[in-house]
Amino acid sequence: MKEQHAPPGADRREALKARYRRAILDAAADLMDKSEGADFTVDTLAERADVSRRTVFNHFASVEDIVIEVFGEVLSGFADHIDAKISTPPSAARHSISLFDQVTEALRATDMVTPITQMKRMLGNQNRKPNAREVVVLQRVISDLGERTSTKLRRHYSSTDGLTVDFFFGSLMSGLVVVYQHWTALTGGVATEESRRVWDSLMDRLITTTRAGYGPLASEYPAGESASPG
Repeated sequence: MKEQHAPPGADRREALKARYRRAILDAAADLMDKSEGADFTVDTLAERADVSRRTVFNHFASVEDIVIEVFGEVLSGFADHIDAKISTPPSAARHSISLFDQVTEALRATDMVTPITQMKRMLGNQNRKPNAREVVVLQRVISDLGERTSTKLRRHYSSTDGLTVDFFFGSLMSGLVVVYQHWTALTGGVATEESRRVWDSLMDRLITTTRAGYGPLASEYPAGESASPG
């Protein structure tokens, strides 16, 4: 059977589309890096990327989608690092290591502080707590990252129920957003030796809680409050 090839014109169109998309993402990253913020307009972005406004919207539905993809690339090393760790078979002495232990060990060994502080700087919030919009952006970035990593986990652990893998990694990724918020409040979100120790401590707390469960959360109302709405 003869191998099917795309027509030369189709190849050129795909190459042009890829070039435009790359130019838009690079321009967005440059704008955030230079102006320390993600509040640029589509017109400003189109001018920086040397494309039309229409071309921007041909590739992305909104500026927020562009920002999220840029940040996804900032964190791309995270998924690659996790994948490399879990694709390496454990040593003979540790052949029975669990999925949980293998993934959480990879999380502990992954530098998240560097890309997180880069994202904070690009959002322009180095010296303040993240606002609601920024938290939503971060949640989407980490959610997308979690989906990509869950896909890789399912490939490596094909005998494990896929839904269970998604529950497991989804819990860790959701907890990562909480870790980020508390870490920012405690450290100001700067990359220092002390802030890295705080990050590691919060990650240990997340992993321990995910492993052991949440225990008996408070079941009594504070003094003076009634359990009934009336």
